[in-house]
Order: sequence, then structure tokens, then C-alpha cells
Amino acid sequence: MNIFHREQRSLFGEILDWMLTPLLLLWPLSLVLTWLIAQDIAAKPYDRALGYNVAALAQLITVSRNRVQFNLPQSAREILRADDADTVYYQVLGARGEHLSGEPDLPLPPAGEKVLVGEVRLRDGEVHDIGVRIAYTWVKLELPGARPALVQVAETIEKRSMLATEIVKGVMLPQFVILPMAVLLVWLALVQAIKPLNQLEEHIRARKPDDMSPIDARVVPLEVAPLVYSVNDLLMRLKESIATQKRFLADAAHQLKTPLAGLRMQADLAQREGASAEELKQSLRQIGRASVRATHSVNQLLALARAESSSATMPRHSCDLAELTMAVVRDCVPRAIENHIDLGYEGTQPGAQGGQLAGNPTLLKELIRNLVDNAINYTPSSLDQPGVITARVLIDSFGKTLVLQVEDSGPGVPEVERELIFQPFYRALGTEADGTGLGLPIVMEIAQQHNATVSLADTQPGQSPPGARFSVRFFAESSLTMTLA
Repeated sequence: MNIFHREQRSLFGEILDWMLTPLLLLWPLSLVLTWLIAQDIAAKPYDRALGYNVAALAQLITVSRNRVQFNLPQSAREILRADDADTVYYQVLGARGEHLSGEPDLPLPPAGEKVLVGEVRLRDGEVHDIGVRIAYTWVKLELPGARPALVQVAETIEKRSMLATEIVKGVMLPQFVILPMAVLLVWLALVQAIKPLNQLEEHIRARKPDDMSPIDARVVPLEVAPLVYSVNDLLMRLKESIATQKRFLADAAHQLKTPLAGLRMQADLAQREGASAEELKQSLRQIGRASVRATHSVNQLLALARAESSSATMPRHSCDLAELTMAVVRDCVPRAIENHIDLGYEGTQPGAQGGQLAGNPTLLKELIRNLVDNAINYTPSSLDQPGVITARVLIDSFGKTLVLQVEDSGPGVPEVERELIFQPFYRALGTEADGTGLGLPIVMEIAQQHNATVSLADTQPGQSPPGARFSVRFFAESSLTMTLA
């Protein structure tokens, strides 16, 4: 329930509503309860007085000559004297219910009520359509077989109501002063309690646009700390995103600078005076190769950026790793044939049990393609001595892993360079293969997105050339049982 309606939600207003609404709703209930309690408190002394009057009148009943008599002396009449506020009635009935004295119209006790001699009882009733409080008792008579006599005293309830009203006034009137003071104190307490939020707001507003450092959660209230932790997490992810964008721009500028410079140089050579037709064709061929290299660099940079930025939003589906690997091998066969390389697949067949993982099929195919392209680039081959590249998918049921392997018959990678080759733009020394140095970093990034590990070993240890075997292990606890999106 919102007492103070507002278009936009306010934390201050929400807390104030939830504190004041119960207070204002409980106040009328408190008034009703106080009135009921005051009625009970006010009735007790007057009930005791009525009981005393009934007991006094009961002592005036006598039996003389087998007749019940009631004599009311002047002193007893003073007891029953009416005051300015209430009227007092009394009634005395004999053994046969005959009227002996007092008001004949007083209502009788409830029919069927058990008669207990000497016990004073109280009840509510009406006399002449006026509400009264009645005290009554039964008096034992010294007559053989006679029923007890009945003595009743009734009093109107004006004094009781007046006393109850005074009690309610004494209790509730101070609350008209206390309630506004309580509201004011609650308001001031909330203003004081919400100051840390205002200070946090001022601290954030005072930050520079490029300040991505985390907010100190120790200076905020405990209840706000989870919000600060979430903001810090957002700042860290934003910082990583900005760093990724900056790295992408730097990588793009660095990688495109060389082919663009080659394009400009070849264009200048083609435009020089006296250039022959053969020289012009040579320049055009160089321009074509440089444009292909630039296009390949752009594609690789985009693939790396896509892999780096897809960790949180990457859609996951059930993927058959053997099927994806065979599809990539088929796509790369024409290039392998052009380079006189024997490219093939072996291992688990599509649809095999345990050969599925939860991941992004586009990124997984990009990972496999980069491994195969890398093997084609760095595997020497000729018609006389064709190179061999084998892609395989293995299921390790004992280790609960799904393994992708791409091995070649190339020169391999020295031990000292096996960690460096996964860094962007690093290329092994002494090689003439055309590449951007981004293929293996893309493989590493996509593997990390799928909680997989990448390792490198010699295909034929101790032989020359040793070859290279890249292995990507997808673990069951991180891939095979991953929740599908």
C-alpha cells in the first residue's frame, strides 16, 4: 500500500511507506482495543459495589410465622440512593416468586440457570429500554421445601461509560502528540540512514569517465554491499570489454599496416614512367596477394574479437564434435590437394554415444578450421613427398573427456616456442609460411570459452621431422553436462 503516490519508485519513499502505513493502520485498532479494555477496567469497581449492595439487601430477608418478609430500613435506602449520573433499581422475590419489594419490571435471570445460594452473579439487561448492569443472588429461606428467594440490584451504566471515556482520553490523547513526533523521528532517521547512498552517488559522479577502478565496498552499509559488488563486477567486465576493443583496434592497425603499405608501394611502382607491361602485371599480382592477405587478416581479427566477446552471451547447443570436424575437413580438402597434402579424418563417427558436447557450433568449427589451416600452412609437401595431416575425435570414457586432435608431418614446434605460439601475432622463426599469427590465439580463446584445454606434442618424438599434434580436451564436467541454452 502506497500512502504517498509517486510516478517513479523511491527507496526513501518505499521505506517510509512500509514504516508509516502499518503505524497509521494500527492506530484505529489500538483505539478500539483501548476502548474495550477501558470498559472492562471501568466496570470492575461498580460491579463490586453492586455485589456489596445485593449482599446487604439479602441480609434483610427474614421469615416470620412461615412468611417471607423484607424490611428495608432508612440506612439501607441511603445505599440505594440514586446519584446525578445513574439510577439504581432493586427487586426482592419470595419463595414462590411473589414480589416482595422494589422494581417489579426487573428482568429475571436466564431460564435454566443453575441456582447457587449465596453466590453473587452479574449480567447485562434492560429496564424501561435502558441498558443496566444487574447483580443478583439467591437467598436460602428457613421454610420446609421452600425455594430460595431472589434479590437483584440494577444500575444504569452512565458512570461506567464516562469513566471508560476518561480512560480512553487519558491514553489516546497523548498519542495525537506522539504520533506526529514518531513520524518526524522516522523521517529524520531515514534521512540520516540514507546518507551513505547519497555519498556513494556523489563519489560515483565525481569519477572520471575513464576510471574503471572498483568501488570500495567497506565504506557502504552492509545492505548496499551486494549492489556495490555487482557494480564492481560490471566495471571489471566493461574494463575488459574496452581493453578488448582497444587491443582489437591496435591489432587491426598493426596487421593491416604491412599489406596496405605493400599495396601503396605496388601502386606507385605501377604508375611510374617507363614501366613495361610485364612489370605492370607483376605489380598487379603483388597487389592481389596483398589484398588477399589483408582480407585474411581482417577475417582473423574479426574471428578473434568474436571469440573474445562471446563468453557471456554465447548461445550453446548440443554439438556432435565428429560431425563438425568432418565438415571442416571436407571444406579444407581442395586447399590441401592444391598444396599436395594428404588430409584425412579418423576416429569416432558422428552419432556415437559420448561424442556430443554443449557449445557454439560456429565457434567450434572456427577452432577446428584454424587448427587444420595452421597444419596446412606449416607442413612442407611436394608431389614426391606429400605431407600428411590427420584430424581425429576420440572419446575417453575413463577420463570422461572428448578429445580433438589435429596432427601433421611438419617440422614441429620447439619446446621454447610452444607457449609463445598462442600469443597474438607471434610466428615461429625460420618459417616462410604465409599467416597472420592469429590462428592459434583464436583456438586458445574459443577453447577457453568452452572450458577446454589445448596442448601441443610431437607426432613422432625423436624422429625428423617430428611433426606436431594439437590436442583439445573437452571435460565432461564442463562440456558434456553443460546446461543447454
